[in-house]
Amino acid sequence: MPIAERVEKKVRTTVSLPESLYEEARSFVIKKVSPAESLNSFFVAAVHAYIKLIRRKQIDAKFAAMAEDSDYREEAKLISEEFSQSDWEAFENVEKDA
Repeated sequence: MPIAERVEKKVRTTVSLPESLYEEARSFVIKKVSPAESLNSFFVAAVHAYIKLIRRKQIDAKFAAMAEDSDYREEAKLISEEFSQSDWEAFENVEKDA
């Protein structure tokens, strides 16, 4: 079943927001600046976006750690050297077709 069709259990919660933040979000929904059709869907979208940002930062941190790992760097270098000839051949084929 596609994600858009999946029905998830909803949890009701209460959140205390600074009034200015609440009013700005509310005005975006009222003025239809946001694709959100309700204040609730606006907040759900905002939480989704924030979670996506946090996950991206976690992935970036893991890649940064890999860049500092000497064993990983050596393995990546060996793989790169091993495939350099086939990479060059693929590049030449693309250039011929262009």
